[in-house]
Amino acid sequence: MLTRNCLSLLLWVLFDGGLLTPLHPQPRQTLEAEPRENVVPVPGRRSSAQRVKRGWVWNQFFVLEEYMGSEPQYVGKLHSDLDKGVGTVKYTLSGDGAGTVFTIDETTGDIHAIRSLDREEKPFYTLRAQAVDVDTKKPLEPESEFIIKVQDINDNEPKFLDGPYVASVPEMSPVGVIRTALPNMDREVKEQYQVLIQAKDMGGQLGGLAGTTTVNITLTDVNDNPPRFPKSIFHLKVPESSHVGSAIGRIRAVDPDFGKNAEIEYNIVPGDGGNLFEITTDENTQEGVIKLKKPLDFETKKAYTFKVEASNLHLDHRFHSVGPFKDTATVKINVLDMDEPPVFSKPMYTMEVYEDTPVGTIIGAVTAQDLDAGSSSVRYFIDWKNDVDSYFTIDATEGTIATNELLDRESTAQYNFSILASKVSNPLLTSKVNVIVNVLDVNEFPPEISVPYETSVCENAKPGQVIQTVTAADKDLSPAGQRFSFRLSAEASNKPNFTVHDYRNNTAGIETRRNGYSRRQQELYFLPVVIEDSSYPVQSSTNTMTIRVCRCDSDGTILSCNVEAIFLPVGLSTGALIAILLCIVILLVIVVLYVALRRQKKKDTLMTSKEDIRDNVIHYDDEGGGEEDTQAFDIGALRNPKVIEDNKMRRDIKPDTLRFPRQRPPVEDNTDIRDFIHQRLQENDGDPTAPPYDSLATYAYEGNGSVAESLSSIDSLTTEADQDYDYLSDWGPRFKILADMFGEEESYNPDKVT
Repeated sequence: MLTRNCLSLLLWVLFDGGLLTPLHPQPRQTLEAEPRENVVPVPGRRSSAQRVKRGWVWNQFFVLEEYMGSEPQYVGKLHSDLDKGVGTVKYTLSGDGAGTVFTIDETTGDIHAIRSLDREEKPFYTLRAQAVDVDTKKPLEPESEFIIKVQDINDNEPKFLDGPYVASVPEMSPVGVIRTALPNMDREVKEQYQVLIQAKDMGGQLGGLAGTTTVNITLTDVNDNPPRFPKSIFHLKVPESSHVGSAIGRIRAVDPDFGKNAEIEYNIVPGDGGNLFEITTDENTQEGVIKLKKPLDFETKKAYTFKVEASNLHLDHRFHSVGPFKDTATVKINVLDMDEPPVFSKPMYTMEVYEDTPVGTIIGAVTAQDLDAGSSSVRYFIDWKNDVDSYFTIDATEGTIATNELLDRESTAQYNFSILASKVSNPLLTSKVNVIVNVLDVNEFPPEISVPYETSVCENAKPGQVIQTVTAADKDLSPAGQRFSFRLSAEASNKPNFTVHDYRNNTAGIETRRNGYSRRQQELYFLPVVIEDSSYPVQSSTNTMTIRVCRCDSDGTILSCNVEAIFLPVGLSTGALIAILLCIVILLVIVVLYVALRRQKKKDTLMTSKEDIRDNVIHYDDEGGGEEDTQAFDIGALRNPKVIEDNKMRRDIKPDTLRFPRQRPPVEDNTDIRDFIHQRLQENDGDPTAPPYDSLATYAYEGNGSVAESLSSIDSLTTEADQDYDYLSDWGPRFKILADMFGEEESYNPDKVT
């Protein structure tokens, strides 16, 4: 490889002439003759007559990539005309890769590459070179820049950037971009293919490099295969107790295609038993699911046979010539006998019964049968859910339903309950049916007149005039077409005042039979009207209407129906009656005022005498409520004022303190009555448990020396009229006011007031 690379470089240099121009020897010039020939003048100061002589005759080098030799690769040589070969010139190198990739011999100027280079990594390097005097270290010539280019060699094979590749081709495809080597390639036979592709450089010549990649080719599916049933007959066994709409079996046709090309549609071919079943397609498994459309009965029919057709939904017209894309199979269904519950003869039972029917009356019956081959007896029960079911009973064997309680239509007009039927051989198998019992109305209420019960008639009424139209109402539930009849009672038929005209449309008119009526003779008339209904049994009632005689004008408009007719015989007008009533009211007011003034005068007399009574009598403006009234007044006012000031305890409520027993000092036999009373007052005033109401304090000693008798009212006579107060005048001047008061009361006689 190294020899080939060197040879290529040599030939390229020979044919191209080289970009590296060899340094031709120049006429030697002495320093004396041209002392400034290697000195580069500063730009801008150069004389137009001077000519600068370039000592560098090069600008770029070439080096081969991927050099694998043991010695550093020679790149080129730098030389200056000032270098006489005596070692006075030193060559320096700087720039890209100086010292790391490229080195220079300071004496000879030879440049070498010290490591292998890769053009694909870095195609060229830019460096700078300079010749320096060894002794003075000064540059002999200005620094110059040159380029080292890396020469490409065929060291990289072709590469497929995106491999491996994936491609798809429909099966049975014609010639296209990717050509098939075999005709009629079938996906169902082989779906995946792998192709190895190679790429070479240098046009495939000797010495060129090659790269490979893999292409995975998949044959996509087309609908080139029809569905096929794996067998021609499918046998299914279905219990007769299967529910309508439930799946009873599955069949499947096989389609080797894939995806939508394998989607199958199933249909039942019209025929025997096809109307009892239906078939649908399971989208996940592409199976045909057979479902039940109607209930099965083993006792009616034990087997069914029908055909099922399977076909593709998505057809490809290119393969129509292959044949029909559908297949047919036969399905046979055998019905299995199951132990079923009894079956009622009706889906629902409706019965009717009259209210108040005697308990135990049969109102109807339900019937259920066991339709299985081995018929079993049936038992009946009421499905107890609430108390309503207790109104009826059922015979467990016969299925007859009877009343268990008296029924009232006005309370409940309809009953709804369920009956259960079970097999004796298998009580767990039960069936249920609803029973509705309508309670019929019995004519137990008589009809009555609708309001109003009172009407009026004018005094100037004519015979045959209708004064009121009446209707009837019945609390019973009247059947359609019920009629009410109206008539007078037997005792009223002979009276020539009013009559009842039945219009035969459930209404009647009250008509007059006299030519005028007089309020002075009779103000009110009572008319008994008999009303009958048309139900069974017939109910009737007598309704009394009140007819009031009123004063009317000539047009029949009522003017007055009040009580002034009582005074008409006296000849008094309405204004006179009002004046009399006002006078009576005024007299009553005067009497009331007089009595009130008399009583007020007596109260004033008592109030003026309180100064003489002093501390013995306390005057109140109200009477109070008796002993139990503790809120009307403060009983503390009757107590010793000094004790009230010392003891601030409330007297209107009973204190919670414990009641201590009174310590009564012994009373001396000859103690003065005043000291005795004062002592008792102190005891009561200081007692915190004293009741806040009037009480009788028994002192058990009245004292002696009093000229007055007892003032107690216990021994008083029954009435004030029986008492004689004349003895009060004998008691002295202190009782004079009291004697005057009772003497005045005795002299007052209300009967003498005029």
